[in-house]
Amino acid sequence: MKAVAYRKSLPITHDDALIDIELPTPQAAGRDLLVEVKAISVNPVDVKIRANMAPAEGHSKVIGWDAAGIVKAIGPDVTLFKPGDEVWYAGALMRPGTNSELHLVDERIVGHKPAKLDFAQAAALPLTAITAWELLFERLGVSRDKAATHGQSLLVIGAAGGVGSILVQLARQLTGLTVIGTASRDDTAAWVRQLGAHHVIDHSKPLNEEIARLGLPPVSHVASLNQTDQHWNAIAELVAPQGKVALIDDPAAIDVRLLKRKSVSLHWEFMFTRSMFETADMQKQHQLLNDVATLVDTGVIKTTLAERYGKINAVNLKRAHALIESNRAKGKLVLEGF
Repeated sequence: MKAVAYRKSLPITHDDALIDIELPTPQAAGRDLLVEVKAISVNPVDVKIRANMAPAEGHSKVIGWDAAGIVKAIGPDVTLFKPGDEVWYAGALMRPGTNSELHLVDERIVGHKPAKLDFAQAAALPLTAITAWELLFERLGVSRDKAATHGQSLLVIGAAGGVGSILVQLARQLTGLTVIGTASRDDTAAWVRQLGAHHVIDHSKPLNEEIARLGLPPVSHVASLNQTDQHWNAIAELVAPQGKVALIDDPAAIDVRLLKRKSVSLHWEFMFTRSMFETADMQKQHQLLNDVATLVDTGVIKTTLAERYGKINAVNLKRAHALIESNRAKGKLVLEGF
């Protein structure tokens, strides 16, 4: 089968940063599905792994997590799917990735693809939807009772990116929070407003000053999706007493003591935790993806696909990785077919 891999951690401009290869067809066992990959999307985690985790000498590593496709075969212990089912998922960090024609994935982290989306539109959503949902409802503990969150607010730092694009929608459509997104360009600010943010501020300026300019009460919930270390002091100043802050990025260093005087709680969201540790509630991600599919099919939320980058091959994946590295991506970049 065809796949895209790397053998060394190289700058994305290098000819061999990503390469086209051929691999044997994997076989489904246990609770695994063998999925024919129809479309994938590219996330910051793809870039981080490629740049920082070189495979053993002489070996190739296939990365990629988001995928939408068709179940071709199932392991003997599978109960949730059958061959022919259309599925979407974000994979597991410790297994080979989705940048391949055929891919093995545990059924407990797979959902039925939204019927109203094509494969490319669907592939844009799984990783970011899981991350945004877990961050909002499980880490920050926001209620879906809109009356319970009336008067509270959510600041989404990096709202135009992949996670931000779905987080803004979930918060606006399913909660009573006032949603404040950040963006630094006219096109990304317009995108965030289109997704439903009540207010958009510029994260290239001091965030506490931008929040003060809105004349709103202190922010009760903060989702910092990128460049947390650059914004940390401002976050500590603008967050409300007894507020909550959640992170998904990897800041070099932050002084958590700044949160103490306000009794602010700090939360981390890492959507691979359940699959990495095979937690007792691992199958929650199956149900989560099915719930999001229903929200998509009923028109409550929409795909965050921003650009179609062509076929799944090394040349196009290098282009996508380069745009992710530039920190100028809007929504999600999707590749489809081999």
